[in-house]
Amino acid sequence: MTASSTASQETYDAGTRPAAPGTSDAYRSERSLFPGDTGSFPLELRQALVRLLRGPYIDGTADATLWTTVLTHRASLQQYLSEIFLVLTVDPERKIALLTPAGIDAVHTQPIVARKPLRREETVLALRLRMLLDRQAGTGTDTTVTRGGARDILAEHRQPGAVDDKRLDELTDSSLARLLALKLLLPTELPGEYRVSNALALALPFDSIDQIPAYLAALDQGACADTDALDSLAEEDAE
Repeated sequence: MTASSTASQETYDAGTRPAAPGTSDAYRSERSLFPGDTGSFPLELRQALVRLLRGPYIDGTADATLWTTVLTHRASLQQYLSEIFLVLTVDPERKIALLTPAGIDAVHTQPIVARKPLRREETVLALRLRMLLDRQAGTGTDTTVTRGGARDILAEHRQPGAVDDKRLDELTDSSLARLLALKLLLPTELPGEYRVSNALALALPFDSIDQIPAYLAALDQGACADTDALDSLAEEDAE
């Protein structure tokens, strides 16, 4: 690596020190990946950005190389993401990294990715699984839920007077499908059984799981509960 390349490497890692005069153009030329490329990040760092923006999260257990890139260049990634009002959240213990919207009350600051809210039943299921994930943390075993278990959860939170079992089955399947699409539930080798992703703990960052029952109660009562904690869960399906 040339001296100019080394200087530029330090620049994008530190994110604060300007490159020496005359080195910027040479460095960009060296890093150019396509005609008209004016970027300064190396290929692996750009790939990490794309994966983060594509979402819904990065699992360091599934991709160790990508995880190492995120940890090594976390400051540079955040500097770039801050320009588009996104926050990089990293959980080293769970090996999960995901993006959340910055809390800014101004026009044109919404996330680039189109988002849609979770439905009531999807929210209920996600919250209950978040509690289950926390309770089983540190046991060394995966947190799982079956279709029957998910149905039982939604049955407990039925709207008053709801007795249509066919509708309950439909809501169970659609809620499971949505959480699977968001990769907050992951398929297992057993039909009808799913593993709860560690990403759910970051997507629902409650200070304490003791706060969740009150949130669920508000949903059961039809109250307009604060949904800020659920923003990072809801995103438009890719297809």
